[in-house]
Amino acid sequence: MAGARQSREEEKGEPQTQRATEADRHVGHRIRERRIMLGLSQHQLAQLIGVTYQQAHKYERGLNRISSGRLFGIAQALGVPIAWFFEGLGEGGGLQEASPRQRLCLEMVRNFALIEDEEHREALSQMVRALALQAQSTAAEAVEGDSRAGTGRAG
Repeated sequence: MAGARQSREEEKGEPQTQRATEADRHVGHRIRERRIMLGLSQHQLAQLIGVTYQQAHKYERGLNRISSGRLFGIAQALGVPIAWFFEGLGEGGGLQEASPRQRLCLEMVRNFALIEDEEHREALSQMVRALALQAQSTAAEAVEGDSRAGTGRAG
């Protein structure tokens, strides 16, 4: 029986296995990403979906495959449609890594969610808005300066 199983796996070929592994990792990465966005620990996620901490950890690492029923439960617990877990999965099944900026944003969202004082959250939000507006105006001034410098040379 083991020989028959091995030959079926060989018939599928390495690329099929590779894609499945990459898709599993991608879904696990998206689960972790959403869990962090919500400010949940792996223990809390595990409790929400009715598995052990170790199992939740394996799901996030893409080490264990997730059944459709379990994925449905995870989607409900995390408040996203099932398709959300597959967004960003490359055409060839490749995993697209989060950029350092995306990781920083996720960490900021997680930390922001942990701030219980409403006044502190509002103050932080206003500070971020002010910094963003300052960055936009600085960028706009730089563009205007470049266009003026270009006009002066042409004349």
